[in-house]
Amino acid sequence: MFDIGFSELFLVAVVALIVLGPERLPRAARFAGLWVRRAKAQWYSVKSELERELADEELKRSLQATRAELHAAQAQLHESGQALQRGFEPVRQAADDAARAASPGPQRTPPGPEDPGP
Repeated sequence: MFDIGFSELFLVAVVALIVLGPERLPRAARFAGLWVRRAKAQWYSVKSELERELADEELKRSLQATRAELHAAQAQLHESGQALQRGFEPVRQAADDAARAASPGPQRTPPGPEDPGP
């Protein structure tokens, strides 16, 4: 992360020992470790939240693209259905005409002998 080698780390430890002394060095090291741990935790939190937000945005984009494709397919299906109905209209009309021509008109019953009343 910081690209610090062993020699640089050793030099920092020697300077800290000289400046702080042996009594305060363990307490300062604990304090520094605590702050490093907090910084790492904060960095991890920010990183995970950013990744989560990016995943949400990617999911929204994917959902939007899928929705657009679905609408396009729906429009194409509707247009195909309309074309199919227009194509079968002459066939339906011909079938209706044939059915009307084949069915006899209203049946008339021949007049029968009149019933003389009592």
